[in-house]
Amino acid sequence: MTAPNDNARQSAFYAAPIAQFLAADEHTVLGHLAGGSGLAIDGAQTEAWKEQVRLLKQTLPGVDGSIFLEFDVPRLGTRIDGVVVANSAVVPIEFKVGEHRYAKTDYNQAWDYALDLKNFHQASQALPIFPVLCATNGATPDDSWQQPHADGVYPPIKANSATVGEAVRSAIALAPSAPVNAEAWGRAPYRPSPTIIEAAKALYARHSVQSIARSDAGARNLHVTTQCVEEIIARSRLQREKAIVFVTGVPGAGKTLVGLNIATQHLGHDETHAVFLSGNGPLVAVLREALVEDDIQRQRDLGNTPERKGAVRQKVKPFIQNVHHFRDDGLRSAAPPIEHVAIFDESQRAWNREKTALFMKQRKGVADFSMSEPEFLISYMDRHQDWAVVVCLVGGGQEIHTGEAGIGAWLDAVRDKYPHWHTYISPELHDSEYAAGRAIERLGANAHVETQYALHLAVSMRSFRAEKVSGFVKAALDADEDRARELLSEVLRTYSVVLTRDRTVAKKWVRSQARGSERYGLVASSQAQRLKAYCIDVRVDVDPVKYFLADRADTRSSYYLEDAATEFQTQGLELDWTMMSWDADLRRTNDRWSYHNFRGDRWTTVHNADRQRYLLNAYRVLLTRARQGMAIFVPKGRKSDATLHPENYDQTFQYLKALGVPVL
Repeated sequence: MTAPNDNARQSAFYAAPIAQFLAADEHTVLGHLAGGSGLAIDGAQTEAWKEQVRLLKQTLPGVDGSIFLEFDVPRLGTRIDGVVVANSAVVPIEFKVGEHRYAKTDYNQAWDYALDLKNFHQASQALPIFPVLCATNGATPDDSWQQPHADGVYPPIKANSATVGEAVRSAIALAPSAPVNAEAWGRAPYRPSPTIIEAAKALYARHSVQSIARSDAGARNLHVTTQCVEEIIARSRLQREKAIVFVTGVPGAGKTLVGLNIATQHLGHDETHAVFLSGNGPLVAVLREALVEDDIQRQRDLGNTPERKGAVRQKVKPFIQNVHHFRDDGLRSAAPPIEHVAIFDESQRAWNREKTALFMKQRKGVADFSMSEPEFLISYMDRHQDWAVVVCLVGGGQEIHTGEAGIGAWLDAVRDKYPHWHTYISPELHDSEYAAGRAIERLGANAHVETQYALHLAVSMRSFRAEKVSGFVKAALDADEDRARELLSEVLRTYSVVLTRDRTVAKKWVRSQARGSERYGLVASSQAQRLKAYCIDVRVDVDPVKYFLADRADTRSSYYLEDAATEFQTQGLELDWTMMSWDADLRRTNDRWSYHNFRGDRWTTVHNADRQRYLLNAYRVLLTRARQGMAIFVPKGRKSDATLHPENYDQTFQYLKALGVPVL
């Protein structure tokens, strides 16, 4: 590293060997910091930087290593104040200039930075991480480091202006003697895997998908899929064509991220204005509120007086809409929508003709409505005289509501009513998981069908610790035991799955795993009626906005592990850790799954094939909500209660245990 920032991948506003930093004029360092931001810097920020630089110059003499100031953390959309890389230690420092106390939020921020480096910064993954929280006027700093976690990340140490230097030196002394090439460390790729909430906030703030999503060769590059869809949009506009595009992917692969990325790229462009649509009410509500809160916070961070929440909500509303509200707009007028590009998330969940007709008759007073939701939505976009593009984001095995049409309804609508539309399909759309094979065959005579391999996202991004979690869940629910065991052995290397029959043990385990602001929560099937005996009542009306966004102090938040979110509140969203509670609605009976519904005072058997599929898919959704790990709680039951008879639970527990899930 021969000069500040020359080889730092622009990851930091200032980067240099410590000796060079110590010799540099303070104004030179501050100039790099101000220049790197590209924004007007207010006085408070300048004074904070001055104090940080002064402290580091006082405390780092004699340390042989490198310093990175304002180091970029793409997934979190922020920057670490300082990172010292010396020996084999990585020491991220979060300064709170003038602070007298060590706030929990600041402590968690230091945790989050350390975890982000460990999980997503390639050069840090094998190194010990020593986060420091420096409240410059803090009265009771820590005098030593706690024991590290298994991944080599130490709990943050609390320091003040007098002890921060010793904290850095002691970290370096604890690290193995294996000096790191700081120049290579600074240039190493960042491969983040954001939650959908983090991704939505970053994209809405006009960050690129490349900067917030992983791009390693082991995962299908989201940029490739986005680019493929963008090329189809550009071609359709240029040639005045209409097109429908089907993007497939395994659970958590980033389909929603692709859709949000496309929507943000066209946000505010009159000719190509796009809208992101979802029939998933909780997802829409959570993402909208997250964007509102983030927009207000960013205004505060810039020193501006935030707009009223209502005004911000009006700005966010056109970006993410409920698909049913979009549909209703098409009923009110014969005009085309203002959007030329409509992106439908979880498009297989659009309503079939029967459910749509019933809704129109009962709620809209339209007695003779004869179209499925997919057919009507295509007809709405077809009102454009020049061009239009419909992007269908397709999940496999995700149908959890009655009346969901499946992806075949979109294909049949194109074949029967809109043969002039060009159809672009993923090769995986033929897979039985998407239940579209016959519809594709019926569409085969259409000359406007084209297969694009880039339209499939093959690797889960949700479980960044183990990309094969979704495969394990599928095999387990398909009763493919050998495949499930094989996949679980790979999953357990980096992802935590445990099994217990004790609710208290499960809660304690989940709480003990989470660090920093990592989010955990209780999830259960909407049909898990007898979990009420274990203080888990799925009849409680969970507010998804509070569940996914509220902090630890709010009893409605997921952190409290009191309210169970069901498949309906969690589909499309995710937590870091889950306590997944398994009731007798889905149970193993004589080496097969049996399906049940609790009515009155007893369990009844579900015979309807569709309802069986919805129940199995509910568990598929719940078992793939955790990014880092889950505790599966299967009750022991009670012989004295026929509704909780142990035989309703024992075979399920033994099945999961036999697959290799470790028992607590």
